[in-house]
Amino acid sequence: MTHPASEPNPPAMSTTASVAATAAGNGDANAREPILATTGVSKTFPGVKALQGVDFRLFPGEVHTLMGQNGAGKSTLINVLTGVVAPDAGTIRLVGEVVAFASPQEAEAAGVRTLYQEVNLCPNLSVAENIFAGRQPRRFGAIDWPDIKRRAQAALARLDITLDVTRSLDAYPIAVQQMVAIARALSVDARVLILDEPTSSLDDSEVAQLFKILRHLKQSGIAILFVTHFIEQTYAISDRITVMRNGEREGEYLARDLSADQLVSKMVGHERMSARLREAAHEASDPEELSQSERAASVFIELRGVGRRGTLQPIDLDVQRGQILGLAGLLGSGRTETARLLFGADRADSGTMLVDGKAVRLRSPHDAVRHGIAYCAEDRKKEGIVADLSIRENILLALQARRGWWRKISRQRARELADLWIERLGIKASDAEQPIGLLSGGNQQKALLARWLATDPKLLILDEPTRGIDVAAKFDIMDRLLALCGNGLSILFISSEISEVLRVSHRVAVLRDRRKIAEVAGKASNEDNIYRLIAGSGE
Repeated sequence: MTHPASEPNPPAMSTTASVAATAAGNGDANAREPILATTGVSKTFPGVKALQGVDFRLFPGEVHTLMGQNGAGKSTLINVLTGVVAPDAGTIRLVGEVVAFASPQEAEAAGVRTLYQEVNLCPNLSVAENIFAGRQPRRFGAIDWPDIKRRAQAALARLDITLDVTRSLDAYPIAVQQMVAIARALSVDARVLILDEPTSSLDDSEVAQLFKILRHLKQSGIAILFVTHFIEQTYAISDRITVMRNGEREGEYLARDLSADQLVSKMVGHERMSARLREAAHEASDPEELSQSERAASVFIELRGVGRRGTLQPIDLDVQRGQILGLAGLLGSGRTETARLLFGADRADSGTMLVDGKAVRLRSPHDAVRHGIAYCAEDRKKEGIVADLSIRENILLALQARRGWWRKISRQRARELADLWIERLGIKASDAEQPIGLLSGGNQQKALLARWLATDPKLLILDEPTRGIDVAAKFDIMDRLLALCGNGLSILFISSEISEVLRVSHRVAVLRDRRKIAEVAGKASNEDNIYRLIAGSGE
């Protein structure tokens, strides 16, 4: 699944100061050669084909953005390019020469520098020490501190930044720390700069400052590989876009030739609803009936301008009793961040949250559980099951935590509750004492649902509840969710599969770039409308 860009040359730069653009304008063939390229690169981990025959090219003097959903292969490709892991097959070329970096240090020595989402510097050291850590200039056998200070100031001046380089790095905000990391990379003559989600902790003004610097670096001939989940940022900075999907390169495109609608479709595959899903959609109530039921329902929880700096823009949202509110959006749109704020896993720094019409402040998940809120996290392996414990122990964890360890649930009562929920949710297991790690993915997910349903919640937050399980288990879980709503439970449902969101949701809130951009009646909508909204072209 590879499609070449519509023109073989990198797009023209905005100034003749760009080395690549100047050479291209003179017809230099070398200017049309990528500075960094892969051919047929593949990488397999146990049970996972992370990369499959990927061809990729990065030109000097351009910003090339790598886009794709979670698991598309973006991080693995970066790790292969920078020597973190070795490819199983294929070749990597730097300035036309085949290379095989054995470590990130070798890649850095060759001029390939990577900045990750989390700033990988030493906050207790000064700015100057961070820029030159491990390669301090010396004079008469001792570190030349005056020289380090001068050179650090010069490195930051290249980015049009002036600050006290003798101050500790942690005295500056994250945005400044990000710039210091870039200055460190450029101080060793980087030819390729790889930025992995560099804007995830920045606000709009800080993003604008970063982009200003990236444009300056691009004009000096540096090749920039930019990884992000934000569509608006992609089009604000990109010259070229490569789309990854399921470990393969879906295609390479000039940003000016690829609309946001097309980008979203290529990222997600835009697969249509199955026959069963379409049938379920046709059986759904019409918009008028849905709006009447919405008006009759009461709100359990409401967010008014609730947000968290660097994570989620202020959002208005309400979840009503007996209804499912779906959250739709690409990875990085703010779906999980919204769920974490609702569960008290992250603290909001703006807005008001109301439960049953009363303002509350959730300082921790324990506070959320006391208010009747339950949360099944996206990663059931890391944040859900305790694989070595039994099904019974896993199901009773949340209820026991809410009661407090001094009010222990008796062994007999625990067994009764476990058996009850195993039967209610159709968990296929030989016995409640069986280790949960031995269950299938679908049955593990049902056991996590049982854990929270045993607490008798009023709101159940489900983040990707059907990921990694078979089709039959997906339908079974979604059918049970609809039945639970019939008994008055409120559900916030998050899924990257839009067809799933539409099938179970009474309403759908659409998020993009950490903002809520629309809300539609889920059963009265369709995939095309949702994708247009996600891409920014819907009404």
